[in-house]
Amino acid sequence: MTDTDRGTPSVPPWVVDVSMAVAVSTVLISVVALSQVGTDHVPSLASYLFVAAFGVVLLVRRQLLRTVLAVSALGTFAYYVLEYPPIGVALPVAGALFSTAERGRLGWAVGGGSVVFAVSLYFRLRDDPQPVGYLLGTESVSTLALIAAAISLGYGVHARRRHLAQQRHITQLAEQVEREHISRELHDSVGHGLSVISLHAAVAREEITDDQPAAAPLDQIRSQASSTLNQLLTMLRLLRERDTDGDRSVLSLDDIGVLTADVEAAGIAMDVDISTRSADLTPAVDAASYRIVQESLTNVLRHSHATRVRVSAHIQDATLVVTVADNGGGGDTGDRSGGGSLGHGVTGMAERVRVLGGTFTTYSTGTTSPAGFTVTARIPARLEP
Repeated sequence: MTDTDRGTPSVPPWVVDVSMAVAVSTVLISVVALSQVGTDHVPSLASYLFVAAFGVVLLVRRQLLRTVLAVSALGTFAYYVLEYPPIGVALPVAGALFSTAERGRLGWAVGGGSVVFAVSLYFRLRDDPQPVGYLLGTESVSTLALIAAAISLGYGVHARRRHLAQQRHITQLAEQVEREHISRELHDSVGHGLSVISLHAAVAREEITDDQPAAAPLDQIRSQASSTLNQLLTMLRLLRERDTDGDRSVLSLDDIGVLTADVEAAGIAMDVDISTRSADLTPAVDAASYRIVQESLTNVLRHSHATRVRVSAHIQDATLVVTVADNGGGGDTGDRSGGGSLGHGVTGMAERVRVLGGTFTTYSTGTTSPAGFTVTARIPARLEP
C-alpha cells in the first residue's frame, strides 16, 4: 500500500532533496549576511558560495550518503580555516546528520556529529578568547542540542517509515491468509456440489439403458464431475498440508496433452511447443503453469470462436515463459475475466503468477485482422525454499 492508497499524496524524492538543499543554503546564507550587521566588514562572495555548497551537496544524499556526511564535516573545518564569517558548527552539518540518521545509519550520524563537536571544541578552547566556562557551557550545550536534534529528527523519520513498512507487510500477510481461507472454503463448497452432481448423474444413468440418447451425455457429466472433483480435492490437500512428502499427483506441464486433446476434439487445431519438463520446475510453478494453460484453453472454448491455438512453454534465463495464443476474435480481456474452469478467469491467473513472483500479460487484437488473444506468464522456474 502506497501513500496514495492511504489518501496522502506521494512526494517525489527529488522534490524533498531539492527543498532540503534550498532550505539549508538559504539559512546559512542568511546567517552569513546577519553576522556582519552593524559592522563595516562585508562578507565576500566566496563565503556565500561556500555556505551554499553545504546545501547543494545534499542533492546527492541518497546516492552518496557517507560521502555527503564526510564532505559536510570536512567542509565545516575548511570554512573556519579560511576565516570566513562564523556560522556555528552544527548548522553546516545538520542536513547531513539528518540524512544519515534518516537512512538508518545512526552510528554514522552519531559518530560524525561527535567528531565535528570534538574537533571544533578543541580549536575553540585553543584559539577563542572567550572564557572557558562560556565555551563549555552555553556554547557547547547549544551546539550539542542542534546536533542531537538533527540526528533525532532523522532517526524518527526512519523509525516511522520502518513502522509503516511493517504495518503494510502485516496487512499483506493478513490478506494472504484471508485469501487462503476463502480458497479453502470455495473448494470445499464446489467439491460438495460436484459430488452431488456426480451422484445424481449416476442415479439417472442407472434408470436408462445404453441405447437411449441421454446415456452418453450422462456418462460424460459423471466422468467430468468426478475428474474435476479429484482435482479440487488434490489442490485442497496442497493448501492444508505443510510437508512435501507423499503422493499428491498434481497435474503439471507433463499433462498438457490431456487439455490439448479436449480442444482438438472440439474442432480447434493445436500447435504445441513445450520444451520444459516437470522436473525442471518447482512443484508450485509446475502446477501453476498447468492451471494457466487450462484456464486459457477453457476461455478459448467459451469465448474466442478460434480455429487455431498455439501453446508454448520454455525456460529463458531461469524464467518459465508460458504462452497461449489464439486467432479468435470473439472475446477481449473483459469477456474472458469472468470465469473459467476454476471460476477465477484472467484475474485469477494474474494473481496466481504474482504470488509466485512472476509477471502476467494479456494482449487482444480485438476485431482487427488477424484477430486473436494472447496470454503470457513469466514465472521463476525454481523458487527459493
